[in-house]
Amino acid sequence: MSPGVLPWVGFNAVVLVVLALDLGLAGRRDRPLTRAEAARWVLLWVALSLLLCAALWVTRGAEAGLQFLGGYLVEYALSVDNLFVFMVLFDAFRVRPEHRHRLLFWGVLGAIVLRASLLLAGVALVRRFEWLLVVFGLLLLWTAVRLVRGEADQVPRENVVVRWARRVLPVAVSPPDRFTLLVREDGRLRVTPLFLVLVMVETTDLLFAFDSIPAVLGMSRDPFILYTSNVCAILGLRSLFFVLEALIGHLAYIRQALATVLAFVGAKMVVEPWVAIPIWLSLAVVATVFAVAVLVSLVRPPPGPS
Repeated sequence: MSPGVLPWVGFNAVVLVVLALDLGLAGRRDRPLTRAEAARWVLLWVALSLLLCAALWVTRGAEAGLQFLGGYLVEYALSVDNLFVFMVLFDAFRVRPEHRHRLLFWGVLGAIVLRASLLLAGVALVRRFEWLLVVFGLLLLWTAVRLVRGEADQVPRENVVVRWARRVLPVAVSPPDRFTLLVREDGRLRVTPLFLVLVMVETTDLLFAFDSIPAVLGMSRDPFILYTSNVCAILGLRSLFFVLEALIGHLAYIRQALATVLAFVGAKMVVEPWVAIPIWLSLAVVATVFAVAVLVSLVRPPPGPS
């Protein structure tokens, strides 16, 4: 194999091994993931991602390391909004707490495949049609406006894909006591309601990807850096979900921070054909925006209803 292929194979092999270990641990756990366990997993995924960033920095230079860190930070931050929506979905579909971790596992696995396809397609398109960067930038600016106005996070109870799945697939009448996506009922193999929730999670994540993919394209055009930074961010989402469940009431200004980052990256992509903004400046802006949002949320939370 050529040297260009080895990093792809090595990275995906490590991801598959870690996912297999995680699935095995989840299979033996018959209770919800505790906040302390989730926090340890978050720290583990962040540490592994920073190790990869350091490896890229050493082997390919500071620019590659900063591009990975920028793409990772943007994708990780934008995924916070996805998790808020997933919380609403799980509550709407009455998903039991002990089933949420494994449901997110399969959701993340599907998201990796979908995101990889979109990323590689996006890179190919931008390399051939550079003017698409301006289109993507304008899309991000519009998404930032919708986010501030509270329109970007409106999620229907069931989208068209789920309604189609209900009509086409045999659905089990009663939900199973244990986590399973398929069950045999009356001698016939049927999908469980958890399978429909998984379809909802995947299609919702795909919709969000049309915002986040252009955003990370604003950080780099290197397929390997984009893919690895995206996957590393997505892998940490399951654990982050359970941490955010406890912190959701304390992050009052996170949505404004997301809108600001989207607006900045969008503007950067629009002016990039004429003005080159260094990656270190982009990374500094993104990190500062989220640090200020978290700090202000903790120090000066908005007044509650009187």
